[in-house]
Amino acid sequence: MNGRRRRRRRDKWDLSAIQYKRLILPVRTQEELEILLPIARSLQEAFQAELIVLHVVPVPEGHSFSEATGEAMRVRQHLERVLEEHGLGGTRIRPMVRVARELWDGIWESVIEERADALLLGWPGDGLRETALGPLDDPRLQNPPCNIILIRPAPHIRTAASWKEVKHILLPIRGGSQSAWALRIAEAIAEGLDAHITLLHVTCEGSRHESEEEFDAFRPALRGLRRVTRTVTALGDIPKTILEEAAHHELIVMGAGRSEERQDWMGEILRTVAAGTDTTLVVVKEAAPLKEEDAWEEAVRTLYEEPRVHVEYPITVIVDKWFAENTFHSREFAEIEKLLQLKEEQGLTISLGLPALNEEETVGNVIQTVKSALMDNIPLLDEIVLIDSGSVDYTREIAMSLGIPVYIHQEVLPQHGAYHGKGEALWKSLYVLNGDIIAWIDTDIKNIHPRFVYGILGPLLRNPEIKYVKGFYRRPLHEGGKLIAGGGGRVTELTARPLINLFFPELSGLIQPLSGEYAGRREALERVPFFTGYGVETGLLIDILDKFGLNAIAQVDLLERIHHNQPLPSLSKMAFAIIQVVIRRLEDRHKIRLLEDFNKTMKLIRYGPGRYYLETVEIRERERPPMIEIPEYRKKRGLATEAVP
Repeated sequence: MNGRRRRRRRDKWDLSAIQYKRLILPVRTQEELEILLPIARSLQEAFQAELIVLHVVPVPEGHSFSEATGEAMRVRQHLERVLEEHGLGGTRIRPMVRVARELWDGIWESVIEERADALLLGWPGDGLRETALGPLDDPRLQNPPCNIILIRPAPHIRTAASWKEVKHILLPIRGGSQSAWALRIAEAIAEGLDAHITLLHVTCEGSRHESEEEFDAFRPALRGLRRVTRTVTALGDIPKTILEEAAHHELIVMGAGRSEERQDWMGEILRTVAAGTDTTLVVVKEAAPLKEEDAWEEAVRTLYEEPRVHVEYPITVIVDKWFAENTFHSREFAEIEKLLQLKEEQGLTISLGLPALNEEETVGNVIQTVKSALMDNIPLLDEIVLIDSGSVDYTREIAMSLGIPVYIHQEVLPQHGAYHGKGEALWKSLYVLNGDIIAWIDTDIKNIHPRFVYGILGPLLRNPEIKYVKGFYRRPLHEGGKLIAGGGGRVTELTARPLINLFFPELSGLIQPLSGEYAGRREALERVPFFTGYGVETGLLIDILDKFGLNAIAQVDLLERIHHNQPLPSLSKMAFAIIQVVIRRLEDRHKIRLLEDFNKTMKLIRYGPGRYYLETVEIRERERPPMIEIPEYRKKRGLATEAVP
């Protein structure tokens, strides 16, 4: 847990210490989203926070989470569309779809994994009949791992425009820690709605002196708050006084009280006020207190015994959840202008590397199609570079004639030697390419379309947690002059996926782990080794999984890919290389040696006129170190040459 965010201790009246970096808003329907969005937006702007709009897809027991993949895609696209209609596209507000057995489980898992500071919840009532959660009776609300902000709209609040009628906000306070949080939230909402705040301080006769002392200590927190325009002090029954004053206001902000009952998160005063008025009510409940030295994730996991915040799933369920939540479709990213906006908001640069070896038949069309759509028409790509591996046809000349820089990988970083193989070309391209995000696609694609590029870039631009994206598609097979749908991917299905399922089951949800279309963040790619040959894709997946976790990986449906199908002897060599990579990583994990040097040669069966014989070829998957360890790379990137992470 070293390096994880900790919740810092603060003075209970220090409003400057009340900061939110990440807010989560669970929603179930478009109506709920549109009603709650203005309040969520006010808080997001006031704190300059990231707002995650969360939809949890419930999956009944007995059904695989992966069955919800189509629904997850549909909902994610719908959320994107609604946010765009409200002019809220971009990096600071993003949709998220989770799958879970129960809605509350999905919400709490998101809070933990996203390290949220606050959870915004729609409170069912006359103004919001259908919410994401239904009754707010989850016992974890009693001592939540983050702040809770509950919103119960008045019956007349039906659209975003309805909030314009809110001009007077009532804030009952007593002076404690809850009041500080409530005041900060009320000020943010007032700024967003252009409203004014009335402070109401009510004391009862029995605790008058103690209450006044606490409120006097609280007064410094009011300085500089321009939205607080009126203060009312009263003596009497607290809930009754609040309800009387509420008649002159359109919105009430309150701190939730404490209750001794395990499943009662409201407290007596709030419960009475809520039952006595239909005025819009916003309730702030402070997170369960943590010790200064407790790491945030460790602490929240020890807060609860029954039910648990964090659910430990068996590996097969983890993969099913990942499949549903991290599988995308290229059509989700077809509006390239939106991707360009996301790129510019984040200040990112994007490079496309085209590895090639004797691809004169297709390379020109690949370059022209991608360059026209993603550089000339819409500048999503900052550079396109051909990484050639020694072509003897006109591949390089075609690329240069189209204005594309060309590098021969054997001539890049020559002081470090050169090996044959696609993986070597990809590794050296990290040195050549300049982008923060790097994408690679093969140059033998016959049905090239811009989606092969924007599809694998989309998840990286939409979600900062994703570091590596693989494409997948249907791969028809040419055989005897006929096109057999779904006949391609023979090494994938007969070698790669069986081995992954056996030894690296976390990756078993990857539909095409060997696909040649993938993209990643430089910060991740430069920190993993590259195998030099056919095993590069398998090695990258395993190493990124080990270093960054499964949720850092996503996959995208690119529809169909038509390319040159290789003959079986070539596929046999590819499979042999992939097996080497898997065994090498098993050796690393278990600290054992399974392969000797003589295991790096393969006997191929050759046929001639009236005879057949054996030919021995060396197929050795060499391993390049992480590029960030190369001194020349560190110098080029402006990194300290003496310090290697």
